[in-house]
Amino acid sequence: MSDPSGGTSRVTLTGGYNVPATGAPSPEVRTLPLPDRLFIPLESCRFAFGELRVEEGQRVERGQVLAVDTGHYSVPVLAPCASTVRLSEAEGHIVLDELEAPAETPPEESSAPACVSELPQGFSVASLVDMGVWQFLSDVRTGAPVDPSVSPSAVMVSVPSFEPFLAGGEAQLPGNSEAFARALSLLHLVFPGAAVCAVVPDTDNTLADEAKKAAEKCGCARVLTVPLRYPFDHPALLARLTGLAGEPDAHLWAITLEGMLALDGAITHSRPWTERVISLAGPAVAEPVHFRAVPGYPIEAILKGRLCREPARVVEGGILTGRTLPEGKLGLGAECTGLTVLGESTVRTFMAFARPGVSKRSYNRSFVGTYRPEMGVRFSTALGGELRPCISCGQCVDVCPSRIMPNIIHKTLYAHDIERAIDLRVDLCIECGLCSYVCPSKIDLRQQFIDAKAQIQADLESALAMEVEA
Repeated sequence: MSDPSGGTSRVTLTGGYNVPATGAPSPEVRTLPLPDRLFIPLESCRFAFGELRVEEGQRVERGQVLAVDTGHYSVPVLAPCASTVRLSEAEGHIVLDELEAPAETPPEESSAPACVSELPQGFSVASLVDMGVWQFLSDVRTGAPVDPSVSPSAVMVSVPSFEPFLAGGEAQLPGNSEAFARALSLLHLVFPGAAVCAVVPDTDNTLADEAKKAAEKCGCARVLTVPLRYPFDHPALLARLTGLAGEPDAHLWAITLEGMLALDGAITHSRPWTERVISLAGPAVAEPVHFRAVPGYPIEAILKGRLCREPARVVEGGILTGRTLPEGKLGLGAECTGLTVLGESTVRTFMAFARPGVSKRSYNRSFVGTYRPEMGVRFSTALGGELRPCISCGQCVDVCPSRIMPNIIHKTLYAHDIERAIDLRVDLCIECGLCSYVCPSKIDLRQQFIDAKAQIQADLESALAMEVEA
């Protein structure tokens, strides 16, 4: 897998599960009209844009830096359009008003070659940071932002997104195949010593065909085909099981398909990336869709008139790994890929623990609803049962793609035996959430493992600090 010269490989994986969820969006992408105001959050999943680079009342242009995260290589949040800055109108946000719609993309951009052999004169990696591309790059093992001053040994390009409801290649690739092929060749030029690996679903659909053709056109990326099953698009899992990860200290990075399009826009057209393709989906959405929207777009405006059930809970991200939208967050964050909306449960369901009736499903196929394979699950915020101790059913082991034993790790953590959890390789958990989803005892295994890994890391850093002091 270290050969960057091309070719196709298939990976045999175990575990995983495709959640039969109702409320997925169609691949069509609609463009949201520019609102009256934008509310740019100063925090996202990985970044805290604490250092402001603008002042109250300042007029800014599209792509101008509004604030940076000094703790993460000064990754910026950019102005999506020409506008006026308001700093004191919404806590935790930069408000932009007097918005000026960006000019249409010049038609000559479509005449750019599908592949390139050299970078533009004066190019620097720092320009990718300044133009908003760096937020799409992450460390494969940890998901953390990566250091632009180092060079990776390999870069994994994820074309699909298998988690239910999230925007992925099916919405982003159509019409952008040449830009994707060009971005693959550019990635090879930006990081000349790195193996480039494009992750593509192992199927005959349009998305897979376009992605494979683009990789073949550039000739410098290896195609890795994976089963069409969640979470087999996860870079950490693939890197580990294919041997691409290499030495523990090797720099292995991942980038999304949207990040590749941002890379092409920055290098080929000197265009900052100031918009996102996001999904609005879930069973509480009347018409699940993909939107093209700018960061800061008012969430209230996105939801207005589009819900079929209220009260509802808005989740930032997917059904398995997302988080409830923080109270007081007014606009789309810089890293948001989707909003999942669930009906808020307000009434206790009689005998919910038994899941009676033909309208219910379960992973272990023990209920009548199992015999309706065409039926998707209409998720809500209801627990659907009672919290109980682990019953050692083994379902979490069955679905775990990392081949660890979540039930045993859970019991060791419950007994505060962190050393045993380390021996059982809790560090291999990729936080996909499948163990929590299939657990009949409703144990939040995913969060328990996230907390355990954070504690292990904190203990390790503390021990290293003590060694340095000694």
